[in-house]
Amino acid sequence: MKKLLTSVAVVALVYLASPLSRPLDAKPPIKAETYKQLELFTEAFERVKSDYVEEVPDDQLVEAAINGMLASLDPHSNFMNKKNFEDMQVQTKGEFGGLGLEVTEENGVVKVISPIDDTPASRAGVQPGDYITHLNDEAIVGLGLNDAVEKMRGAPGTDIKVTIHRNNVPQPINLTLTRAVIKVQSVRWRVEGNVGYIRLSGFTEQTQVGLDKALAGIQKELGDKVVGYVLDLRNNPGGLLDQAISVSDTFLERGEIVSTRGRRPDQGERYNAKAGDAIHGLPLVVLINGGSASASEIVAGALQDHKRAILMGTQSFGKGSVQTIMPMPGGNAMKLTTARYYTPSGRSIQQLGITPDIEVQQAKVEELGTPAGIIRRREADLPHALRNTDPGSKQPAKPGEDAKDKTSDAKTPDTKGAGADKAKVDAKTQDPKADPKADPKAGGTAVPPAATGDATPQDYQLTRALDLLRGLSLLQQSKATN
Repeated sequence: MKKLLTSVAVVALVYLASPLSRPLDAKPPIKAETYKQLELFTEAFERVKSDYVEEVPDDQLVEAAINGMLASLDPHSNFMNKKNFEDMQVQTKGEFGGLGLEVTEENGVVKVISPIDDTPASRAGVQPGDYITHLNDEAIVGLGLNDAVEKMRGAPGTDIKVTIHRNNVPQPINLTLTRAVIKVQSVRWRVEGNVGYIRLSGFTEQTQVGLDKALAGIQKELGDKVVGYVLDLRNNPGGLLDQAISVSDTFLERGEIVSTRGRRPDQGERYNAKAGDAIHGLPLVVLINGGSASASEIVAGALQDHKRAILMGTQSFGKGSVQTIMPMPGGNAMKLTTARYYTPSGRSIQQLGITPDIEVQQAKVEELGTPAGIIRRREADLPHALRNTDPGSKQPAKPGEDAKDKTSDAKTPDTKGAGADKAKVDAKTQDPKADPKADPKAGGTAVPPAATGDATPQDYQLTRALDLLRGLSLLQQSKATN
């Protein structure tokens, strides 16, 4: 049996073998009343077989009945026939043909939780919150999540037309995507000045290995110059419970990480951290948003409850349940919700999510230039201004001069203040993914710094996290010198 934490039905996911506290064959006794209800099912089954307008195979009816039963429980329990189960096992190996989407179902419509980094879906601009209504011009509303996912998968190199409805966009968006081999590379990292940036896009069997390599790579590049770390969990839909525990343990010295509580008291489990903080107490900022779900919420909640990290961003998804993969006769399986999980303080985040310590909406930021026809004057431009006689001082550029060889800051001050930087924040939501195309390395993947300019919008949430870490570093240096 396999235990996982994720917000979605899968286009890309990996599972982990993990025993339940109760063996699968320890079935509860069936009451007499239950047999009467099963007679009702048998009657309906026979009526469909004999009277439905077309003949339907028995296995299709039984499969649909089981899936209907499981789907009626919650959005995350479902039946997997032999083929779907085999597909899931293929995903465990970390690659398959598809679009690279994490999706769920909302009122019978397929909803995008997040595109996976560097996949056909992310490159085409598919966004979290998009609704997929048609595939190859065929409506999939009400089709069922598993069937829709199956249609999106396929041989690498083949095309599929995807019709998307996006909030605040009046017309449908039609995209033609070419399926590719989706490799689940769950850890990427880079250096942002003197800050180590690590992005976890999911929790797979290799996440902890990748995280260890990322930390080692940052340490090798920065040495003792590193002032802190950003752990980016935005649009991370979850994955494996044991990997979420391991990632949390990486930054904690002691204490509970998460607890799970099943239907009966004997099904409860608690997971605790082992001694050893891999970043030796350096400041840590964790970025979350509405696409951060399940396993990523475990990490965020544990680090927040232990006051080990500052959480920044927006409210997380709010999935607080654990699913277990249970093999069944005939090569089938079912994914069944078997427990709820709780953060160290005893919080259940089911339907609520994790609230960040500092709320930062993703925003588009652009610099405000000096209005046309207006010349800003500095003290140095005033007649008879006293000159700076300090040794080594250099004069700033005058308005209209080339400031290339000047040492003064190049930003134009506001006449009302002391030269503070100005920025205009547009509340339009932007794509929160900050990772450009990766340069391949073994294990954790190093990526170059995000591009700046019109082609790649500045990641406002990440910028705020970096500013916070650098501010904390300056404060610590000031205390040390005093």
